[in-house]
Amino acid sequence: MVLFFTLVSVFAVLDVAWAGLVRDSPSPQRPSCVPEILHERIRRQVLNSSTTPVKTTTLTSGIVSVALASDKQTFYSVISAGNISFRVALDTASSDLWVLSSACTSPSCKSPPKYPLYYDSPSFVPVNGNATTFNVSFADTTTASGFVALETVQLADLSVPNQAFGLMQSSNVSFVDEISGILGLGFPRLSTINSLAINATPFFAHLAQKGELDYPLFGVSLTRNATPGSLSFGAVDSSIIQNASDIEWNEVVPFEPFGSESNSSSYLQWAVHISNITVGTENFSPEPTYPQANSNHSIALIDIGTSGIFGPYQDVERIFSAIDGSRLVDETGQWAIPCDTNLTMTFTFSEQNFTLLPSDYLIGPTSAIPALCLSWPKATPPSSDGIDWQMGAAFLRTVYTIFSFGIAHKEPPMIGFYSLQTNSTPLDTSDLDAVFSSLSLTVATSLPNYILPTPTFSIPSYAFNTSVPTSVIVETDLATSTYAPLFSNVNNGGGPDGQRFNFSALPQVAPTPTLATLILTDQSGSLYTTTSVAPSTSIVLGEPPGYTSAGIETAARRVFGRMFVVTIGAMTVLTPWF
Repeated sequence: MVLFFTLVSVFAVLDVAWAGLVRDSPSPQRPSCVPEILHERIRRQVLNSSTTPVKTTTLTSGIVSVALASDKQTFYSVISAGNISFRVALDTASSDLWVLSSACTSPSCKSPPKYPLYYDSPSFVPVNGNATTFNVSFADTTTASGFVALETVQLADLSVPNQAFGLMQSSNVSFVDEISGILGLGFPRLSTINSLAINATPFFAHLAQKGELDYPLFGVSLTRNATPGSLSFGAVDSSIIQNASDIEWNEVVPFEPFGSESNSSSYLQWAVHISNITVGTENFSPEPTYPQANSNHSIALIDIGTSGIFGPYQDVERIFSAIDGSRLVDETGQWAIPCDTNLTMTFTFSEQNFTLLPSDYLIGPTSAIPALCLSWPKATPPSSDGIDWQMGAAFLRTVYTIFSFGIAHKEPPMIGFYSLQTNSTPLDTSDLDAVFSSLSLTVATSLPNYILPTPTFSIPSYAFNTSVPTSVIVETDLATSTYAPLFSNVNNGGGPDGQRFNFSALPQVAPTPTLATLILTDQSGSLYTTTSVAPSTSIVLGEPPGYTSAGIETAARRVFGRMFVVTIGAMTVLTPWF
């Protein structure tokens, strides 16, 4: 018993500590084997020691950096859950936020920072005793599963208390660069968590529906290298948008209900119509897989969670037939073309053309034949949802993309493209080789020694109930009607269906400068300028504030059999488990 009271004294002077095990009931009960006085004292020390200032004001827009991970495919930003920071991959083709938890012991969970379930976060709220199961699966057959809980989630200065999110207990999803999960930015209808729990609206939709943003939109810029992009909520990035009148707006496509899901249509995906494709001087109209269901329009999903461009075989084959020397090289729909091509590839949305240079759509030279490069788009079999095209980072790096959530009964959801392509002249071969070399884009692949035939597929049944017209749209899931619309219906000009955009009212937010320019005076009294990197706050991922300050400020606890193991700095103390 003497050892136990000594241990309590030690913890009483710690600035930080652990508290609680995995919660398994709606009430904040704690294991009876941990003395209540020890638990409460530890919790108070953690709360009192936080160096993070308490927010006294609420901003209505925010902006954070977007980084490209080392896999050259994933874009991520930093959020916090319960004041604990995590890197999350951004995804507009899903709507749920989830992160790995400390309960995950799968091999893929070893490296990434995890939400510490043993930490007694004061803002954590269980859902159904942590028994509401949440499962996700992906096209590459990877999966993750866990449970739904509530926590205060913050991005920049935008905070949502009691935000529903998934805490994963098993996963075979491979993350790099300490990425811990995914932030889905899609519509509520696409959310699994929203259907599992009450008041479980996705993060961005919650901000829009509660009227907590300057405007219900988010903007994204993606890059190809170490230069950061940006993710802004409530406003667009003013360092990129120089002339808002140059934004090309496209109305988001609504979808009918699945079978007997409901008796009205609603918004499901960030998808728009694609009207034309041009390769060099040859142009053609896309051929939709379901022409009758979609009024002979092809639909493109705008997906920042996808690295490339994907399209239906009937369109992709026509694209590469316009490029001499192209060939289908595998059964997954991958084409290779001569690396020295100088043809541009243009996709038309609404009335605006967006042109890709070879440096945008070439993936990289093959190791088997370096003169041949793998290329986007990649062909995919028919999808029952009628979405033929998926426009990922290869396209989105050439534009700044604005996702406007729409206003209930006032304004439909829109996607705006602001072109960043300032040069329409393809790089010459030597320059392109330098780009491939600097980015290590050589693709280790073997090519068949014969020409593969274009595969044929049976078209699956259309997934939606076409007896419900898309003109009967549920708008209650859109932003609150207290927002004033930026679009007005007129007979001509400005946007889709004769809508004019009030670009002067578009909110803008400036990113924090990463460089500081100083004007200094030398010894002779002359002025000179110098540029340096501006200081930034360091972030510790996956740990509550204060846990990693130094030595004695770090505490951990693990259970081995019936022994209570406490690590304080480099010292480990074992005491009987009470």
